[in-house]
Amino acid sequence: MKLTIADFTQHLKEYEFFLSVERNLSLKSIKAYLSDLNGLYAWYILQSLDLITKENLITYLEELNSKNILSDSTIKRKYISIKAFFNYLVQTEKISVSPIASFGRHFKTAKRIPKTLSVNEVERLLNSPQEHMKQLHSSFRRIICTRNNAIIELLYVIGIRIGELVSIDLEDFDLEENTILIFGKGRKERLLYISSIEVVKKINAWLSIREELNPNSDALFINKYGDRLSIYSIEDIYAKYRDLANISKKSTPHYLRHSFATHLLNNGADLRSVQEILGHTNVSTTQIYTEVSVERKKEVLNRFNARNNLKL
Repeated sequence: MKLTIADFTQHLKEYEFFLSVERNLSLKSIKAYLSDLNGLYAWYILQSLDLITKENLITYLEELNSKNILSDSTIKRKYISIKAFFNYLVQTEKISVSPIASFGRHFKTAKRIPKTLSVNEVERLLNSPQEHMKQLHSSFRRIICTRNNAIIELLYVIGIRIGELVSIDLEDFDLEENTILIFGKGRKERLLYISSIEVVKKINAWLSIREELNPNSDALFINKYGDRLSIYSIEDIYAKYRDLANISKKSTPHYLRHSFATHLLNNGADLRSVQEILGHTNVSTTQIYTEVSVERKKEVLNRFNARNNLKL
C-alpha cells in the first residue's frame, strides 16, 4: 500500500486527534510529535518527493545524523516520533507495513550530568523569600511573597516539574493527609506526600490569603489577576529569588528537581523509590542522579577502600 505526501497530511490531522483523545497526551507532548512530523513533511517537499518509502525515510534520518547540528537525544526523539506515527497507520490499517519497521536503529546518547544546587545553595534559596518579606510593607506585595514562598518550597520538597506545579488544583491538595495529586507526563497520576511540616505551614499560609486575589480559577497558585500561573511566571519567580540568594544565573527551576533527587540518594533513599516519586517511567532515567550523588560515593570509599589502610 503506497503512501503519498497527500495521504501523509490527511493522516497527520487524524493522528493529532488520536494523541489528544486516545492517548490523552499533554498539549506540549502533542506539539513535540507534530513538530517532528512536520519537519519530515517539509523535507519531502524540499526534496520534491511525492511518495514515502523506506529508502527516502532512511536518507532523511541519516541526513539528520550527518549534519551534526542536532543533539543525539533530539535525533532519537525524532526517530521515535516518526516510528510511532507509522505504527499508528499500521494499527488503523491505513498502511499494511511501516516503512521503517525493519530499520533497527540504536542511538547512542551522550550522558549529561544533571545540574544541581548544593544543600547550602538550596537553604539560601528557600530563605530568600522570607528575607524579602521583611522589606515589604504593601499588603499586596506580602500576599505575592507568601505565594512565592510556597511555590519555591513545593518545587524542592517533592521535586516536581514546573509544568506539574502550575497544573495543581485546590482539590488536588489534601489538607488532612498533606498529600498532593500530581499529573505528570501523559497525564499519569502520582500521589506525593509533603514530609516537611514547615512547607505545609507555608502552603496553608498562602491558602489563607489566596481569596484576596479574587480567584477566577481553581488552580492552587494564581496570579494577581486571579488566573492560573503560567510556567513562565514560575521561571520569573525562581529567577528573582535565585538572584537574591546569590546563586548562579545559569540555574533554572529544574535544578531544584535535580537537587531534590540527588539529595534523596545522598541521604540513603533507594533508586526505585526515587523513580516513583519523580514519576519516571524507566529507572534508567533516574539512574543518572547516581552520577552526582557524591556523598554516598565518599562514604563507601572512606569506609571500604583497602588503600586507606595500607601503610607504605
